[in-house]
Amino acid sequence: MDYLTKLERKYGKFAIPNLTIMLIICFALGYIMQMMQGDIIYYINLNPELVMQGQIWRLLSWVLMPPGGASILVIITLMFYYHVGRTLENAWGDFRYTLYILSGIVFTDIGVVGTYLVMKLMGLGEYASLYAAYSDTSTYYLCMSMFLAYAFMFPDMQVLLYFIIPIRVKWLGYLDIAYLIYAVLMYGSMGYYPGVVTVIMSVLNFIVFYFLLKGKSRVSAAHRKRKKTYKREVRQTQILTRHKCAICGQTEEDNPDLEFRYCSRCNGNYEYCSNHLFTHEHKK
Repeated sequence: MDYLTKLERKYGKFAIPNLTIMLIICFALGYIMQMMQGDIIYYINLNPELVMQGQIWRLLSWVLMPPGGASILVIITLMFYYHVGRTLENAWGDFRYTLYILSGIVFTDIGVVGTYLVMKLMGLGEYASLYAAYSDTSTYYLCMSMFLAYAFMFPDMQVLLYFIIPIRVKWLGYLDIAYLIYAVLMYGSMGYYPGVVTVIMSVLNFIVFYFLLKGKSRVSAAHRKRKKTYKREVRQTQILTRHKCAICGQTEEDNPDLEFRYCSRCNGNYEYCSNHLFTHEHKK
């Protein structure tokens, strides 16, 4: 937590607000391209061989590859991931959520491209080309890492499995972890080690954040109630003076949508934006 706080104080101004909405738009565009069945999908996937040939946009454009196939459940899927993403965004704040998503993208890029380069260096050029050609990296594991973080943060939240059976998200999280372990063991038993690397690197952001945030970021019912009360009170007031967050340093001039308030539990005049009012460490 101390390390993340230091990063946030230094680089918080680079956080991307409303990142979840951007992701959902990318997924929706990906579904549209799937339904059109055009060749454009082959110009945006993460092909490491083409990346090394200069098509570096593929390191980011693969985010347009949706987490599943196009079906009648597309809208429900998008709504579900929107809920998961926005919940994490509100709980962590813009900076930590941005760092989580971007690290998932970067780790996936490193895993896929790094595996290709290692195979080339080992003299397995033919296998490296096959790996690149049939690499079908999508946002499936990125979305899984989002859901795992959601299940870790809010283990007692319930969802309707098959729209009928109520189940706590922590059990679905355990199922996802079991699936990941199975996938790693299956690829390992087949001798397909690039697959092992891809799976691990795709969810490495969750593994890293799990140990960084373990036991320190669970949001209690009292916490959520205080935040709800705070937002209601802020809507009834108008910011007339210049404010600056003691954590990220942002002001209303940097982001007009931010709301600011002093913390009554801190010793001194420390003011925080809405992203950090309920997550900062109190000054004693």
